[in-house]
Amino acid sequence: QVQLVESGGGLVQAGGSLTLSCAASEFGSAFRVNVMGWYRQAPGKQRVLVASITRGSSTNYADSVKGRFTISRDNAKNMVYLQMNSLKPEDTAVYYCNADITSRVGTTSYNYWGQGTQVTVSS
Repeated sequence: QVQLVESGGGLVQAGGSLTLSCAASEFGSAFRVNVMGWYRQAPGKQRVLVASITRGSSTNYADSVKGRFTISRDNAKNMVYLQMNSLKPEDTAVYYCNADITSRVGTTSYNYWGQGTQVTVSS
């Protein structure tokens, strides 16, 4: 059973920083981790993309976090990180890790979510 395990959430004051981490495991040697990303869901709102990164480290960011957040990954460890700087109260949300696990041969692909980690930014 594929697992995405997140860590690093918490409470921080506005202007502060946090780093989220997510580790993918248990997907077997016939598969590898392709695109990884972070999404967030604030109370009463839809889950939205924050940032994503391809296996080749091409990145994509939501306009609201450009210049403040940085996504990175370690392919050898199957991990993705989200460095969040200059945090604002509106960044408060549950942050979810997401990963596409694809077969090394062929086109089989599965999408998985982590359990979510709470980020709260106080004003």
